[in-house]
Amino acid sequence: MPQQSGIEWTDVTWNPVTGCTRVSAGCDNCYAATLANRLLKDAYRARLPVVDSDIARRDPFAVRLWPERLEAPLRWRSPHVVFVNSMSDVFHADVPEAFTRRMFEVMVEASRHTFQVLTKRPSRALRFWKRNADLFGGGPFPGHIWLGTSVENQDVVHRVRQLRSVPAAVRFLSCEPLIGRLSLDLTDLHWVIVGGESGPVRREIREGWVTAIRDQCVEADVPFFFKQWGGRTPKAGGRELEGEVWSEMPELAVGSGSLR
Repeated sequence: MPQQSGIEWTDVTWNPVTGCTRVSAGCDNCYAATLANRLLKDAYRARLPVVDSDIARRDPFAVRLWPERLEAPLRWRSPHVVFVNSMSDVFHADVPEAFTRRMFEVMVEASRHTFQVLTKRPSRALRFWKRNADLFGGGPFPGHIWLGTSVENQDVVHRVRQLRSVPAAVRFLSCEPLIGRLSLDLTDLHWVIVGGESGPVRREIREGWVTAIRDQCVEADVPFFFKQWGGRTPKAGGRELEGEVWSEMPELAVGSGSLR
């Protein structure tokens, strides 16, 4: 059975890779790192890291591969919307390209599902596509494989430009945790998610930051999804924005995805 997710914009998670490293301010209070260092610490330390060292072995959030999970989506009979590597980044430098390629081979074959691939490294996604375009018949990432990048403030807005350069039928932004005002060029983008930070240590999110992104999406006719205000827990602040719940999404690929 797939791992059901409490994330509002997906159905299930699929984690053939775990572990990551900090690249920008959005990583400071990473939920995946927190989870790895608490509830999953013993399970993760039992697996050798990709880059093996005494320090990495002690670090539950060092990058680790779980090849036994690779073919799981092929066994799921019902179509699902699948968040790929919620506990890592498939385009992290420590993930061997052959392993990443196998993940995409599974995604291509399991076309009844919709796969949401979110990365903070869109430039590496482009390099992967250039070297592995044969997987997609020389064309873009297909419509059931969505490619997104995280943009938490204006300091990393260059990722939007990098994402736009990646040939993909569906490109999306995750502005979560939103920790600053954003001015976005939404040309050739197909979805924007916004959310506030949660947990005992969290940064503020301002309503004006959220409404500004929503208004940019409305003007550009790009689906807008407001996930949460955040708080002590992800759902503590609710999801209403000016009295409305925004749950817009791109159209799911034909025959794929369920979104309960």
